[in-house]
Amino acid sequence: MKMKFATMAVAAVMAAGPVMADLVFPSLSYRTGPYAASGIPFADGYADYFTLLNERDGGIGGVKTRVPECETGYNTEKGVECYESTKGEGALVYQPLSTGITYQLIPKATADGIPIHSMGYGRTSAANGEVFRDVFNYPANYWDGASGAINYLLDENGGDIKGKKIALVYHNSAYGKEPIRTLEELQKTHGFELTLLPVDHPGQEQKSQWLQIRREKPDYVIMWGWGVMNQVAVQEAVNIRYPMENFIGVWWSGSEADVIPAGAAANGYKALTFHGVGKDYPIYDDIQKFVVDAGKAAGAGDQIGTVQYNRGMYAAMLAAEAAKTAQEIHGTPDIDAKMMRDGMEALEITEAKMTALGLPNFGPEFKVSCEQHGGPGLVGVVQWDAAAGTWNVISDYKPTDRELIGRLVAEDSAAYAAENNIEPGCN
Repeated sequence: MKMKFATMAVAAVMAAGPVMADLVFPSLSYRTGPYAASGIPFADGYADYFTLLNERDGGIGGVKTRVPECETGYNTEKGVECYESTKGEGALVYQPLSTGITYQLIPKATADGIPIHSMGYGRTSAANGEVFRDVFNYPANYWDGASGAINYLLDENGGDIKGKKIALVYHNSAYGKEPIRTLEELQKTHGFELTLLPVDHPGQEQKSQWLQIRREKPDYVIMWGWGVMNQVAVQEAVNIRYPMENFIGVWWSGSEADVIPAGAAANGYKALTFHGVGKDYPIYDDIQKFVVDAGKAAGAGDQIGTVQYNRGMYAAMLAAEAAKTAQEIHGTPDIDAKMMRDGMEALEITEAKMTALGLPNFGPEFKVSCEQHGGPGLVGVVQWDAAAGTWNVISDYKPTDRELIGRLVAEDSAAYAAENNIEPGCN
């Protein structure tokens, strides 16, 4: 009943009040450089969803949205500059799309009272909302990804991977290093052998790593790559005839751009996911009608339904739903960043809500709280069909080792709180 009255209050303010300022959702994009193939479709999906809301619904709660885009080139320094140059425009939430940028923005955005949503990336321990009150990383994080990959391999091997050799090929950055601690802990539990193979930015030179893989013959290769690094790794795997069905990338290493350059030889490559693939969802009919056909698409309209476009669209949808929640909580359509944070912390995504939005079975249900900013951590697996040019879901969203991840999150967030004189708790 309280929510109903709040919704009525929003409607009343809209009818009686002046024209509201835009709801601002900055996009820290990268359409240039070695990561552009991954950055462009994400930025397109993010922008197109907000355009859809404007054109079809008149915005969010009757207030139009605006998406100022700032090019970072996946460069941390430029990302911080983009944040500083756009935060004064009334920014409601930042999605940095870079772990390095996220790490740098956490103290800045926290001081400014602007929430960060690092969906499936960033600082994993930000899942602890009692310490990282303005940072969210639902519905899954990197440690979920590491655990999800190992759980999948356990399923493939009858629950026993003791003695198996697993190599981690990773981007030699804060991003690529995120899963290492989790894999090392899982190694103790399950008895597999772990080899760490860093690849320096941007990832175009990987000959030595793949020669080592050819020599040591690991049973499985897990990849934490991004941008051009992924394309190169898949091609190098092809060159040494590594079996693609034993090669699994994190969700940032599982887009069309990563596998298409290798042609038919990439068939069978696998990747993790926390959302749906393809464009067989009703929402894409609306995006086609109200955005693409209307000439308002952020790009050429040719990326719709690709993995990274879907992810950008999903990130925008979650931001929009949090904004709606914030409007209802505070009884006004004209929300600010602090109100947006409240909406993010009270966000609940149900299957009924997803279906109503035109995204049935697109992602897992979850509910955010002060204690849990990280979502349920459910991880699925997809596989590339080179002949059809499609990703196919081969494993439903499954639980990860939440006991281990919870312990690691608690340890890391406690250390951060001590270093930064933060008294953990919920307001």
